[in-house]
Amino acid sequence: MKLLLDENLSRRLVPFLQEAYPGSSQVALLGLESVTDRVLWDFARERDFVLVTRDADFEELGVLNGAPPHVIWLRGNNPDRGSILKLLLENRTQIESAIAGGVACIELYA
Repeated sequence: MKLLLDENLSRRLVPFLQEAYPGSSQVALLGLESVTDRVLWDFARERDFVLVTRDADFEELGVLNGAPPHVIWLRGNNPDRGSILKLLLENRTQIESAIAGGVACIELYA
């Protein structure tokens, strides 16, 4: 499973995610920082990414369109990079199980 971090998440997280989530990237690293949510949605779907965001818009796209892509929606009061990294790494098994079970949007609280 590879993650695509939305532009509202730091690209500095990407190297630390590679062992647990090989092939992960961030929107700006792929030249997608100014595209619409729909274009990003299609990009993630076509390339088998799981979208990671703090933006409710992707949860709404998931309700309308279903998965893929699956969405990890990070909730909470502006968590720092370390908290986000810890959340993604510590919940990897739960994330994989939810995706395998067909959950379109996984909400994680920081």
